[in-house]
Amino acid sequence: MSNQPSQVLSVIIPAYNEAATIHLILNKIIEVKLNYPIEKEIIVVDDCSTDATTQTLTAYKLAHPETKMVIFRQEKNKGKGAAIHKGIELATGNLLVVQDADLEYDPNDYNLLLKPLIEGVADVVYGSRFMGMGPHRILFFWHSIGNQFLTFISNMFTNLNLTDMETCYKMFRSDIIKRVKLREKRFGFEPEVTARISRIADIRLYEVGISYYGRTYEEGKKISASDGFRAIYCVLKYNLFDRGVFRKDA
Repeated sequence: MSNQPSQVLSVIIPAYNEAATIHLILNKIIEVKLNYPIEKEIIVVDDCSTDATTQTLTAYKLAHPETKMVIFRQEKNKGKGAAIHKGIELATGNLLVVQDADLEYDPNDYNLLLKPLIEGVADVVYGSRFMGMGPHRILFFWHSIGNQFLTFISNMFTNLNLTDMETCYKMFRSDIIKRVKLREKRFGFEPEVTARISRIADIRLYEVGISYYGRTYEEGKKISASDGFRAIYCVLKYNLFDRGVFRKDA
């Protein structure tokens, strides 16, 4: 195998008021050693943060000129889903992964997600927090039950057997995800994208176990019960009514 990178992994980071800690996840992404000849491209979409996130990112980029990094600031707060949409639009890599700006997910798990894609057996890979041998912080019984319930009803409609539909870690072939029609601006991204990709003919979706370092609400966790109800709505909407898959201009 050649030592020259032949592929690029675009790491999409939606960020909102993460000035105090975003440098930590960026350090982890830069430091992770991939098992394949793949370059990393970091795309951070600042969702109109009210703290110093933009300034922190600008200073970080200047301090790391060797890192391929794009910073985009939304003109107003639009939500996590909208930030991911912009990141997908800006990505130039042939592979793409979504990375939360906090420290709940470990970039060292990129290699687990990459393996089925690099081996040519997968088009999309989900990282499951409910399978695998990696470390998992123990938190919130009802939150985990809620995640499993959302995955269950999503699976009922998509006919998939996922264990963690709500996971942040979703890795895609860029030529696929860039064509998919995406509408949800906030936390409805997960059920919507799952519903839409499940209807792509002959799509090869894999799931691998990952580690999980969950945050408490005091530490900055942002998802709420209302987001869970929105997710149920999205499961129904994008499986029963809005069933299109690809954008008209794709």
